[in-house]
Amino acid sequence: MAWSESVDTLLANKDGLAAFRTFLKSEFSEENVEFWLACEDFKKTKSSTKIASKAQKIYSDFIEVDAPKEINIDFQTKTHISQNISEPTLSCFDDAQRLIYSLMAKDSFPRFLRSEAYKELVKKQQSGNQKRWLPFL
Repeated sequence: MAWSESVDTLLANKDGLAAFRTFLKSEFSEENVEFWLACEDFKKTKSSTKIASKAQKIYSDFIEVDAPKEINIDFQTKTHISQNISEPTLSCFDDAQRLIYSLMAKDSFPRFLRSEAYKELVKKQQSGNQKRWLPFL
């Protein structure tokens, strides 16, 4: 499976992303990929009014203390975002996004590749490929 090569490949693949999200849910850490995706969407925002509202939504969902999907970032990064959220820029979450990406790449992704869910997907794909080439199976 191509998306086993890197986190970038996984996150760019619809099926890979869905499988990874399911895995993170089972580990109670899906907020990481949700935050990463929200940041990716946020960086594509063109309208300045939407920048402010989307930034506030990301902040209230993931950053502020006791947020419903609070991500685990260091105090300094959280403070920096909190101080600048009143005048957000498209890069205001970059440091936090890098931290979360690193956490997923170094921790969650390797565990995902070792998980039973991933092994099942590989098995399913391999048997699907065999059937495509050998229609009589």
